[in-house]
Amino acid sequence: MPGPRGPEERRALLGRGPQGARRRWRRAAAAAVLLVQMLERAAFFGVSSNLVLYLTGVDLHWAGGQASRAELVFLGASYLLSPVGGWLADVYLGRYRALTLSLLLYLAAAGLLAATASSDGRPSFCGEMPAQPLEPGCPESGCPPAPRSPYCAPTICSALLLLALAASSVRSNLTSFGADQVTVLGRQASIRFFNWFYWSINVGGVLSLLVVAFVQQNISFLLGYYITVGCVALAFFTFLFATPIFITKPPMGSQVSSMLKLAFQNCCPRLRRPHPERAPDGAHLLPAQRSPQGPSPQEDVANFQVLVKILPVLVTLVPYWTVYFQMQSTYVLQGLHLQIPNFFPAPTNMSVALKAQSKSYKFPEAWLFLANVVVLLVLVPVKDHLLDPLLLRCKLLASPLRKMALGMFFGFASVVVAGVLEHERLQYVQRKWVTKQYIGDNLYDAACLSIWWQIPQYLLIGISEIFASISGLEFAYSEAPRSMQGALMGLFFCLSGVGSLLGSGLLAVLSLPGGWMHCPQDSGNINSCHMDLYFFLLAGMQAAAALLFIWIAGRYERAARNPTVQGAPSRDRG
Repeated sequence: MPGPRGPEERRALLGRGPQGARRRWRRAAAAAVLLVQMLERAAFFGVSSNLVLYLTGVDLHWAGGQASRAELVFLGASYLLSPVGGWLADVYLGRYRALTLSLLLYLAAAGLLAATASSDGRPSFCGEMPAQPLEPGCPESGCPPAPRSPYCAPTICSALLLLALAASSVRSNLTSFGADQVTVLGRQASIRFFNWFYWSINVGGVLSLLVVAFVQQNISFLLGYYITVGCVALAFFTFLFATPIFITKPPMGSQVSSMLKLAFQNCCPRLRRPHPERAPDGAHLLPAQRSPQGPSPQEDVANFQVLVKILPVLVTLVPYWTVYFQMQSTYVLQGLHLQIPNFFPAPTNMSVALKAQSKSYKFPEAWLFLANVVVLLVLVPVKDHLLDPLLLRCKLLASPLRKMALGMFFGFASVVVAGVLEHERLQYVQRKWVTKQYIGDNLYDAACLSIWWQIPQYLLIGISEIFASISGLEFAYSEAPRSMQGALMGLFFCLSGVGSLLGSGLLAVLSLPGGWMHCPQDSGNINSCHMDLYFFLLAGMQAAAALLFIWIAGRYERAARNPTVQGAPSRDRG
C-alpha cells in the first residue's frame, strides 16, 4: 500500500551544465557511494571476523559455544533486519535520510563496542567482573571452573544488535541509492556500477582482514575497534560531504502492507471483508482512477501469487545459509584450536618458547577468510567473462536454479570436510598430541595439526557462494515483477539471516547439559565438546534440503516451460 507522498525528487545541486560535466559529477557521486560501501564493509568485517576470539578472551572469558552463538545471532540479525531499513526508507524517510541515520547509529554502536574493550570503559558499562567462587571442599587448584554467565553480555549484545540494525539498513538502501546516481547515464552505467559495487565490498573485506584482524589478534582489540570506529566515521563524513552531488528520491511507499493483507485473507478466508461488486473491465475503462504511486489491487493479487510460487524456492536455501555462516563462527572457533604458525621463528629452547609466544606475532586465524574472498575475486570475473559466454555458445548454460543446487552441493562438501577435520583434531586431543599456544593474551590447548588443513573448507564455501548466493539473487531479481524486485531482494537477505539464527539455535540446544557442545569445564576451549557431530548434523540438514530443493525447482521449471498450466509463473517480468 503506497505510503505518504514525499517531496519531489531532488536533483544534485552540483553537476548541472554540459553533458560531459554531468557525466563526471554522476561518476563522482557513484565513487562516493563505493567509498562509503568499502569503509562500511571494512568496519563490519572488523567486528565479525574476530568476534569469537574477543568474547573468549581473558577480558570477557565467554565459553566457546556462547561466543559462537553470539556471532551467529549478530550475523543473522544483520541480514534478518534488512527489510526494516528498506521499509522505513520506502515509506517514511527516503534512502538518503535512512542512510544518514543508519551511519550515525553505526558510529554510536561501534563506539559502544570499543568501550567494552577499554580497561577504563568496561567497568563503566559492564560493572566489575564477578569473582569465580571455589566449590565447597575444593582445593585452590585442580578443580574445573564452574560455569558462569558471560561477562558484559547485556552491553555487548546491545552494541551488536544496534550494529546489525545499522548494517542491515545500509545493505538494503545503499545499493539502490548508488544505482540512482548513474541511472541517467544509461543501462551500461548501471551494470558497471553493480560490478564495482560488488568489488568494493570485497576490497573492504580484504583491507579489514589484513589490517584490523592482525591488530586485534596481535596488538590490541581496543586499537582494532578504534580503527573500525574510524572507518565508520570516515564513511559518515564522506556521505555528508558528497550530499551536494547526490540525487535523492522521496519515499514512494511499500507493498509490505498489501502483501500482509493478502496473506491474511488467504489464510483466514472467513474474515475477509465483503467488497462492492466491480465491473470486470473497470481497470481498463477508468485508468485515470488508478493510483499513480503504486500498483492496482489486481496487480497486488498477481504479485502475491508470484510471491507464493517463489517463496518455497528461497525458503529451501535456509539450511545452506546455516552452513555458510559457520565460516565466521564455528570455523573460527575450530581454527583457534589448531596449530597457528608464528610470523617469526620460535626459540629452540621450549621453556623460552612458551614465554615468548605471548609476545610473538601469530598468523591471524581470521585471515583464512581471505581464501573465501580470493575465490570470489578470481572466479567471478572468470565465470562472467569466460565460462558463462562459452557455455552460452554451446547451449549448456545452466539455469539459476540448477546453479543454486550446485552451490548447495559445495556447501555440503565444505561442512563435511570441517567435520572430518574436527574429528581428527579430537583424536589428537585424546592422544595428548596438543600444544599450548598464545593468541594475543589468550592461552589455548591446540591440537598438533596445522591450521592450513582448514583451507579446503574455506575454498569450498567460497565456490558454493558463487553458485548459491549470486545465482539466488539472479533468480529472485529475474523472476519477480518489477514492482516487487526490491521487496524480494530484502526477503532474500532476510531468509539468509534466518539461516544464521537457525545455526545459533542449534548451538544453544546442543550446549545444554548432555549436548554435544556442552563443555563448561574448558573455559573457552572446545576439546571436551563434539563439534564434529554438529558439523555432520548440518551436513545432513543440507543434504535433505538439497533434495527438497531439487524437487521444488523441477516443478517450478516445468511450470515455467508450460505456461498453459494453471498457476504457472509468468516469464514476463518487465
